[in-house]
Amino acid sequence: MARGGRAQSLRDKLDGNELDLSLCGLSEVPVRDLAALPKATVLDLSCNNLVSLPSDFCSLSHLVKLDLSKNRLQQLPLDFGRLVNLQHLDLLNNRLVTLPVSFAQLKNLKWLDLKDNPLDPVLAKVAGDCLDEKQCKQAAVKVLQHMRAIQSEQDRQRQRKLQAEREMEKKREAEQRAKEAQERELRKREKAEEKERRRREYDAQKAAKQEMEKKTKKETVQTRKPTSSSRPAQPPRHKPSWSRSVLRVLLLALLCVLCTVAACKLTELQRQPLCVSVNTLYEDVVAALQNHKTLQNMLHQNSQ
Repeated sequence: MARGGRAQSLRDKLDGNELDLSLCGLSEVPVRDLAALPKATVLDLSCNNLVSLPSDFCSLSHLVKLDLSKNRLQQLPLDFGRLVNLQHLDLLNNRLVTLPVSFAQLKNLKWLDLKDNPLDPVLAKVAGDCLDEKQCKQAAVKVLQHMRAIQSEQDRQRQRKLQAEREMEKKREAEQRAKEAQERELRKREKAEEKERRRREYDAQKAAKQEMEKKTKKETVQTRKPTSSSRPAQPPRHKPSWSRSVLRVLLLALLCVLCTVAACKLTELQRQPLCVSVNTLYEDVVAALQNHKTLQNMLHQNSQ
């Protein structure tokens, strides 16, 4: 209800398209109430206690003429440039040092007064004195040019920063790709080395196996050779039966001879004519064997 009453009071102060709110002791701007009066294209807020303007003040894009002189404004909203229809702006006797960069967007601004503000020296020189209509119009043109130059420089700096960030990002991406490629190459080389190591192990195992088989085969052959060479020296396993019979006869005859010699030598039969002949023959054989042994010894000594 109070807001409706305040809107009604503002409407009562509206004179055509002009709304005079000067000398009202305002410490803040009734933006919502002003937004409800789009016909108020000329707004006078001079001689109040305004320290700052709210950001939604810049939504009053229907304003054509704005008087903010003789307040205590220390800065303007960053998006002040949204007041694109503004043609006349009075900022006399405030506490402004700089203007927002968006000020450059006030392309319709024709008149500007920045006197009696602690402006930055460069901005103060650009704005001039604004002592008459002509100087105030020139101030609007020069300040807009100055702010556009600042905006362009900031845009260039922003563009350079973005370009530097892109290049840095590209560099990081290139380094990342190079690192990944290096890692892939390293893994590939390690894999190849692992394959080569396994191949050498396989070849070594295969060679050792072949050497073992060769050695085993050689040992088997060497083991078999003496057996095969000794076979001729061994008596045949299966001899004819007649050879065994002859051998038995010879052994039996030899046994008989030995028995006869023993009997003729050791018993009373040695005086018998047969034993006398056997003993004589035995002595002759022994003498012959001794002579033969003596002859062999002599020949052996001569040969030495």
